Amino acid sequence: MPSRNELESDLKAAMRSGDDVRKRTLRMVLSAVKLAEVDKRGELDEAAMMAVLQKEVKVRNEAIQDSERANRPDLVEAARAELAVLQSYLPKPLSDEELTRLVRQAIEETGATTPAEIGKVMKSLQPHVQGKADGKAVSDRVRQLLSAP
Repeated sequence: MPSRNELESDLKAAMRSGDDVRKRTLRMVLSAVKLAEVDKRGELDEAAMMAVLQKEVKVRNEAIQDSERANRPDLVEAARAELAVLQSYLPKPLSDEELTRLVRQAIEETGATTPAEIGKVMKSLQPHVQGKADGKAVSDRVRQLLSAP
């Protein structure tokens, strides 16, 4: 997980190399980090930094969808380029097999047997998948495995 200093040094390198997409994206991320630090009244820890990056990824994904609906391929391409920069700072996402394995392990640990116990499994699972898998995908997998006979 990158620190604020790493992001700032990457921004300087992007400015020197003339990489406009990286420069623009890192400026937006650093602005979001600074806003989060002001709200928190202190430096961000690793989890908070990851949350900021994930929020920025979500914003880019929404921008891509909106631009596609508006038939604006130029904006779609710009948002995809920014998304690629952001994803380079996030941990590698879990594969389907890894996610299924972690969900099965959490179900065993919690002793959950019915779909009514999804919350208990999710609480146990969250620290292991945070930043590596979409929350909805995790929830769907938990529901699927608890509903299976």
